[in-house]
Formats: sequence, C-alpha cells, structure tokens
Amino acid sequence: MLDLKTLLLLEFCTTTLQAIAWVLVWMSWRHLYELKVIAAGFVAIALGLLLLLQRGQEASALRIVLDNMMIKIGLVLLADGMARFLGQPRCLRIGVFCLAAHLVFWVTAVALAPERLELRIHASTAFTVVMMGVMIKTLYMDRTQPPFLRWITIALLGEYVGASLLQSFLLYWYPDTFAHGALLSNVNAWYFFQGHLFIVGFFICLLFMVGMRLSNDLRDRNSALAREVAERRRLEGELSASLDAEKAAREEQRQLIRMVSHEFRTPLAGIRYASEMLEMMLKRRSEAVTKRLRSIDDAVSRMTMLIDRFLSTERQVEGVLKVEQLDIGELTQDIQRHFDQVGLGDRLHFTTVEAVSDYWADVEMLRTVIVNLIDNALKYSADDKPVEIAISARNKLLIMEVSDRGIGIPEGALSHVGRRFFRAPNTGKTAGNGLGLHTCRQLLGYHRGAVNLKARSGGGTVATVMLPMPGLVPMNDTERWEEKTA
Repeated sequence: MLDLKTLLLLEFCTTTLQAIAWVLVWMSWRHLYELKVIAAGFVAIALGLLLLLQRGQEASALRIVLDNMMIKIGLVLLADGMARFLGQPRCLRIGVFCLAAHLVFWVTAVALAPERLELRIHASTAFTVVMMGVMIKTLYMDRTQPPFLRWITIALLGEYVGASLLQSFLLYWYPDTFAHGALLSNVNAWYFFQGHLFIVGFFICLLFMVGMRLSNDLRDRNSALAREVAERRRLEGELSASLDAEKAAREEQRQLIRMVSHEFRTPLAGIRYASEMLEMMLKRRSEAVTKRLRSIDDAVSRMTMLIDRFLSTERQVEGVLKVEQLDIGELTQDIQRHFDQVGLGDRLHFTTVEAVSDYWADVEMLRTVIVNLIDNALKYSADDKPVEIAISARNKLLIMEVSDRGIGIPEGALSHVGRRFFRAPNTGKTAGNGLGLHTCRQLLGYHRGAVNLKARSGGGTVATVMLPMPGLVPMNDTERWEEKTA
C-alpha cells in the first residue's frame, strides 16, 4: 500500500522545484510573458500541496475548499499560460467560469452534505476534464511545435483525464470502499501517485516546448540576419558600382573640362591680341576708346582667371587661393573703376565703407563676388535706379551689402536662387545664365563665408555677404592657406 503522506511530500517537493525552475526560466527570457503565467501555475499547485500536507484529520470546511481551489487555480493558470505561449486563443474566461462553478458547488456540498465525499470528487473530475480538454484542444490546433512533442503532451493530458474519470467510476461502482472515508487516505494514494507522474511529464514537455520556441526564434533571427547581410552586400555592390560610375563620369568631366579650357583660352588669347594691336595702332584715341580697350582687357583677364580656377581640375583648392591682406579702400576703388569703364559707375553709391585691419583673403575672389552681385543688381534694376554698397565689420564678421530697387526675387524662388543655372521666373528676357550667384557662393565657400538674399522694403533685393574675421593667412610663404584663428 502506498503511503499518502510520503507521496504528498514527494509531490510537493517536486512541484516546488519545478516552480522555482519556471521562475528562473521566466527571469532569463522576460520577453516571453507567457512563461510568467506558467510559473505562477506551478507556484499555485505547490502551495495547494503544501496546504494539503498541513491539513489535520479534522479539517475545517474552509481548509477543505481552500486547499482544493489552490490546485484548481494552478491548473487554470497552466492552461492559459500554455495557450498564450503557443499563440492560441486564451482560455482564461473558461477557467474563471469553471473555478466559480466549482467553488459554488464545493462550498454547497461541504456545507450541506459534508459526508457525501463522492459529490466533491465528481465535481473535481468534471473540472479536470474541462480544463484538460481545453489544453488538448490547444495542442491539437498548434502548429508551432513538433508533432511528436504535441502528441506526447496530449497523451499525458489524456492519461490524467482517464485517471480522474476512473476515480469517479470506482467511487460509483464500489461506494462501500469510500463510504465515510476521507479524501486524503491511502485508498486514494494511487491517484496522487499518477498525478505526480503527470506533473513531472508535463513539466518536461513544457520545457521542451520552450526550448523549441527559443530554437525557432534563434533560427528566425539568423535567417533575418542572413537576409540583412545579403541586402547590405547587394547595396554595397550597388554603391561600389555607383562609385565606379561616378569615377568614370568625373574622368569624362575632366576630359571635357580640359577640352573646354583649351577651347576657351584660344579665343581669349585672340581677343587679347586684337586689343593690344588696336592699342598699338590707335596712337590718338579718345578717352572713351581707351576705357573700352581697358574694359576688354579687364574682362579677358577675369575670364582667364575663372578658367584657371574652375575649369582646371588638375589644381587643388590650396593652389587656387592667393592670400593677401585686404585693403577695403583699394577694393572699392577697383570696383568703382571697373564699372566706370563700362559706363555704369555713376549708379554705384558706397553708403558705408569701414576700414578693416588685418583681414587676409583672396582679394581677387572677393572682388569677383562683389562685382557679380553689383552686376546682378544693375541688370535687374531700372537704368535710373542706384545700387547701394555698404562694407562694415561687426560681431567678428566682415559684412558687405549690395542693395537695389529692382524687380526683386519671388518668395517661392528665394530658396532656389543660387543653384547652378537656376533663374527666377520674373527675370523675363534679361540676359543671364544663372551662374553668377552660384559662383559667388563657391568663392565665398573658400573663405568660410556665405551670402544671404532677402527682400528690401519698398521693392528690390538686399544681398548680404558675411565673412568670418580675421580671415585667411598663407602658410610657410606658399600659396596654401588655412583659416586664421584669433
């Protein structure tokens, strides 16, 4: 004969260790919330077995109901946790309903007919059949676990259902054996023994399910990682091909620039030669002719300078800049002289000219910037409208402003002006190619500067050049340069 107390102690110890194991499993993989519910189920069953061990021979009605309900709560939690873990519909509502019905029936049976043990056993059997049936259905519908593991677990659950039904049948067929007996007697020891075997087997099956779930997750992550690596390799190949294409395009651009540079220099040399010949042949020439010849020579020099700086890709930025100390007075006189030669000098008004000491820059570049901005202001203004120029220093910045009262820039086009070949829609048939402001921004970029355009009150545009002071300084008496620090 099996000793019931020994079996209960063994089952309590086993279930307690299982509960501890599930708590540790859940703490290791907290992202699997379902493990928390399964761990709570094993804890509830262990607590119910502990209460059974502590029950005396004359147990109160409250203890009888409480001990049984703790184990039933554990079964509900196990069923719901397994359903969640397998991604199947939850069964908590069914479990709560069964718990409520079971509690009402047991309380009624204990209160009205405490000697009728068979009523409580039949109620427990009905509860067990329903909850085990729910778990069997969950496993049958699942497709995430291997078939052999699912069917082994279904067989375990079926065995426990069969044992519960057998206990009720024995009680029905042999009522004298259980008459006036206690539930916790050696007669029922076989039922607790098979329950112990069931809980051990169920624990092992659930552990295997968790292992398979983690293995599948790891395999999915490895597959996703492999796809990501393949995608990155594909993108790397595309990027490499794009870089090769860009290198080829740049090489073609260099070839084109060399050709264009050569083709530009040839007619410019012819123009300069013709200008020099005219200057030699015209011994007695008027002041207007002299200004025109000087204007031609100046334009050819500026064009040659631009070719040398932007069309020749053989030279680096360090070799392009010619850094020298800026003389604001000389710069304004040079600008005035330039526009005097083309008959537009009377429209220039220098409103503010502040002397700036110890500012180093490529003076020819800054001259080109100011000339381009003034040229745009004159081009898009009426012939009787002046252009105002102000040069000052404030907040560690060299500020140069060119203001006009021309057609202005539409607000929608303001952010696009300065892009290569872009022209505002209100420029109409006015000559231009959209490179002037783009060139200014490139030249100012070498000086860490910028140009800002905004509408002027009363119509027109204000172009503001901002250059950080004190500017650039040459290095080791070479044509390389660096930004000067205070």
